[in-house]
Amino acid sequence: MKNSKVLVWSIVVALGGFLFGFDTAVISGAEKAIQHLWDLSAVEHGFTVSIALIGTVLGAMLGGIPADRLGRKTTLFWIAVLYLVSSLGSALATDWYVFIFFRFLGGLGVGASSVAAPMYISEISPAKSRGKMVGLFQFNVVFGILIAYFSNYFMQDMGDNAWRWMLGVQALPSLIFLLAILYVPESPRWLIMKKGDVAQAREILDIIDPQTSEETLFAIMNSNEETKDKPSARLFSAKYKTPVMLAILFAVFNQVSGINAIIYYSPRIFEMTGLGAKAAFLSSAGIGFVNFAFTLLAINFIDRFGRRTLMAIGSVGVIITLGLVARAFFIQDFTGVPVFLFVYIAFFAFSQGAVIWVFISEIFPNEVRANGQALGSFTHWFMAAVIAFSFPIISEYLGGGITFSFFAIMMILQLIFVWRIMPETKGTSLERTDKTMVMH
Repeated sequence: MKNSKVLVWSIVVALGGFLFGFDTAVISGAEKAIQHLWDLSAVEHGFTVSIALIGTVLGAMLGGIPADRLGRKTTLFWIAVLYLVSSLGSALATDWYVFIFFRFLGGLGVGASSVAAPMYISEISPAKSRGKMVGLFQFNVVFGILIAYFSNYFMQDMGDNAWRWMLGVQALPSLIFLLAILYVPESPRWLIMKKGDVAQAREILDIIDPQTSEETLFAIMNSNEETKDKPSARLFSAKYKTPVMLAILFAVFNQVSGINAIIYYSPRIFEMTGLGAKAAFLSSAGIGFVNFAFTLLAINFIDRFGRRTLMAIGSVGVIITLGLVARAFFIQDFTGVPVFLFVYIAFFAFSQGAVIWVFISEIFPNEVRANGQALGSFTHWFMAAVIAFSFPIISEYLGGGITFSFFAIMMILQLIFVWRIMPETKGTSLERTDKTMVMH
């Protein structure tokens, strides 16, 4: 990466991904102590764990509005404020209702950052390295999950208030994110499309890549001129049906792979296979590390081999591993199931995990990118909530064999989607991608 400034900006914004991952996973170490402290019923306990996810769905649904009206940078600043307030408020909560409120605020931050951060990075990155740059966001998500697990592990013996430290430590990276975001520039595409500020946009594009800055500036202005005199762009119009369809399908496939069922309920799955005692360590640290390692690998290949190649390799891998897990449940022979699950995580991280935020941030035209990113993110989080809620019920009534067979069949459909429908977006400018996606 020749341009160190773009790399620094991307790393700063991707810190939002680190906080996203940390905030999502950190509750796993605190939930038992919280249940005991406030004597929560099973329903209250479930609500406590899932309240952040509810906030995430809402944050993802509404995140495109401030990103369009206030700007990408300003939205990211307020996301940082949400993370900071949420971590301090949760750690210092005096009763259950206060705790629920602050965890909900953190969820809003997670949802909004899954809209604003990948979109910002895609808009400031040179086309040739855009996959790697946006991939930094997903890399930081899994890094945040891993650090949350280790942080919880080291803080578990800090007495009755250990859970407060687990949640409160997030305030430090939140504060760093909040201060660092002040030093990144606004997206040049937003400056032109929403503010008409060509001079400032040109300055930023010159820093990004002086060799292509004029060409990129002309393409953005041309794209702006084409849409300026037309009625305000509506995402759900025939013109944008291709990117809308791609974003929804991609986000749905991401979740019907069973990824969140396996990450949230891995101890339960390991117990179903009769492993029992060491399940918690295997599921958290082990799965977290494999996820981290293969996301890092994917980031190094995504611009070289392209999005479709990674998706095709990953789809075949998850079909085989899910099929093997389903077979184990049908024949009640669980030898090798933990290995299958680790290999499954590796293939998922190498494909869907790394590609989703890159691909969705690339396929929408400038004028509807914020709302398009919000649609993809909302679909992803809504399906995550559905799968997380329904998995224990379905697996109990239908058994592990049928449940994992369903995930495997969905991944066969995903492979057909990749082969027949999914376009390749590597190395093309966002404006050129617009022209291939949109019906004029």
